[in-house]
Amino acid sequence: MGDIKFMKGNEALAEAAIRAGMRGYFGYPITPQSEVVEYLAMEQPKHNYVLLQAESEVASINMVYGAAGAGARTMTTTSSPGFSLMQEGMSYIACAELPCVVVNVVRGGPGLGTIQPGQGDYFQAVKGGGHGDYRLIVLAPNSVQEMADHTMLAFDLADQYRNPVLILSDGAIGQMMEKVELPDPVTTLMEKPWASTGKTPDRERNVITSLFIKPEDMEQKNIELQAKYRKIAAGEVRFEEYLLDDAEVVLMSYGVTSRICKKVVDLGREQGVKMGLLRPVTLWPYPTERVAELAAQDRVKMFVTAEMNAGQMVEDVRLAVNGRKPVYSTGRMGGIIPTPGEILDFTLRQMK
Repeated sequence: MGDIKFMKGNEALAEAAIRAGMRGYFGYPITPQSEVVEYLAMEQPKHNYVLLQAESEVASINMVYGAAGAGARTMTTTSSPGFSLMQEGMSYIACAELPCVVVNVVRGGPGLGTIQPGQGDYFQAVKGGGHGDYRLIVLAPNSVQEMADHTMLAFDLADQYRNPVLILSDGAIGQMMEKVELPDPVTTLMEKPWASTGKTPDRERNVITSLFIKPEDMEQKNIELQAKYRKIAAGEVRFEEYLLDDAEVVLMSYGVTSRICKKVVDLGREQGVKMGLLRPVTLWPYPTERVAELAAQDRVKMFVTAEMNAGQMVEDVRLAVNGRKPVYSTGRMGGIIPTPGEILDFTLRQMK
């Protein structure tokens, strides 16, 4: 059993990164994720990693690019406006096939917005905020425990697939405090013979790039990337189900709102409405097949997505349902967390 502590989500993520063998952190303070930088700075004297507060988020992601290219486990964290600034670098890293972990503790937007929690960055996360045909593996924790667990998983998935992994959290999960069982530190890391560490007697120097001038070469690179993404989509879908066995109404939600939706399910069942919850844990790859399976069942009458945005994940739900059942969307914006009563009332109105 690992250590059990009472921590903020941001702190649990930072401690897990240390235990995952992180060797380089490059970031810039921005609310509501600044505790990550502060915690790593406090703990740095006890560990062997480089911590650098860069001059901007643009600099941060490019430092991650360099450290990842050298084979180090590396990470950056930010919040919504900062993540926007990182998008060009994300595209470069994805094309260069470099493993790294990026954390977006989402706040309300658009623009500078508010420091309160939001989920308005879903499109940016799963559709690609940068240019070109690339994909990020996207994990969506809904607890302090998962902030730690997903961080360990993110580093492993990044190394396994040589792909950036995004942890899409939110201000509520980052700031809340809960009991967390911290993982044991890793003792063995994957070897990276592809890393750009200079010429050695055993091999020529490796060259890592995202630049392919000839269109035929660029197309071939894209073909290879798409094959990798299909492999990820086939093997890394993760989701949680709650009372779906007899559900006639399927709630779809992730992050902090999925916790609220569990209560909605309980309240609905107290009123005789057979509700269940499907929570995507990976936002990409998305549990499309499971949603389609539910949509094909006669007992399922409708789907309701609950998000802290104007309706973004609902588009992926509608694609998976493919017109077989009605799909409704509800939620709040501007950093306001919806209440169980609001979501339940909305759902009951759609049933009339």
